[in-house]
Amino acid sequence: MPWSCALRWRLLERSINGRLCRLWSRTGINLSLFVRSCDGVYILQEKPHTIMVCGFRLTKAYAFRCREFAGRGRSMVIKMEITKYLKKYLTITAAAFIFGAGISLFIDPNNLAPGGASGLSIILSRLFPIETGTMFMLINIPILLLGVWKFGVKFILSTLFATFAVSAATNLFKMMEPLTTQPLLGAVFGGVLVAVGVGYVLRAGATTGGTDILVKCLRLKKPHLKTGTIFLAVDSIIIGIGGIVFGNVEAVLYSIISAVVTSQVLDMILYGRDEAKLIYIISNSSEAITERILKEVNIGVTQLTGTGAYKKEEKQVIFCVVRKQIAHKVEEVVRQEDQSAFMIITNATEIYGEGYKSYFGEKL
Repeated sequence: MPWSCALRWRLLERSINGRLCRLWSRTGINLSLFVRSCDGVYILQEKPHTIMVCGFRLTKAYAFRCREFAGRGRSMVIKMEITKYLKKYLTITAAAFIFGAGISLFIDPNNLAPGGASGLSIILSRLFPIETGTMFMLINIPILLLGVWKFGVKFILSTLFATFAVSAATNLFKMMEPLTTQPLLGAVFGGVLVAVGVGYVLRAGATTGGTDILVKCLRLKKPHLKTGTIFLAVDSIIIGIGGIVFGNVEAVLYSIISAVVTSQVLDMILYGRDEAKLIYIISNSSEAITERILKEVNIGVTQLTGTGAYKKEEKQVIFCVVRKQIAHKVEEVVRQEDQSAFMIITNATEIYGEGYKSYFGEKL
């Protein structure tokens, strides 16, 4: 089978324990590191991270060139790519059904409009004889066109799939009896399900359309703003419209509760696992504190040199990031070593690097 059938091969600049070649994909396939062994080809790494092999630093995916690899290696790459997309779209489908269940079984039956395209769909479905799920799809058409302009066709394909799945799931669950007719329960549980659905769709690299795309556009210009916070601001406008249409103050209040629940749960899904504490320590016992943090807390520590503005004295400033669950251990070390130490502890919600998020993942 010729080398150029599916992939274009280019020779590597140097050899490492044999002849190597670089895989070059016309279709943008994320390639992996392969090695030849007596049993065939094995995958060592799914993503082309920077790695060390035999003393050489490799920043792309490389492979040992052998006769078996031309056929088997290429098929493995294709299988990996298919598996990746299957996992992505299965995640989107499951999340869309969770989203649809939240709307049709909890929020819509209680006349709540907690914001977003789904809330707007509920409002318009009361004004026009169109199902909520179908209205959701109609609202998304112009927004999807905006998404094509901003993010390209590749992004919109997954978003179009998610939008269709949400619309279908919403109409499907509409055939079932609502699980509760109490507005408070509908607001809380509906808000949780909607947040879970939206959160996992976003983590899969797509959106459910509607305000999700608008929020993603705003995040490009204002990356410091949290996704959940932006959703809350946009939802407030739609909640106000819902209050006017329904003419019910209680429905507005319950919708606000649902929007707040959705915002908090969404932030927890997208950022919660990486919440940590950022700690600065200024002390005359910096060496002893640093040594104990390294040994007892087992986290990385950086020492900075600082100068006091008043006395012009130089001091070591200890800087570290620690998971919030074990931040108290650092505090205890500082108290035991120097009770006069100056310590600042603040929240760090997005951290990239070893032990936290990878730079190779999409930033939401």
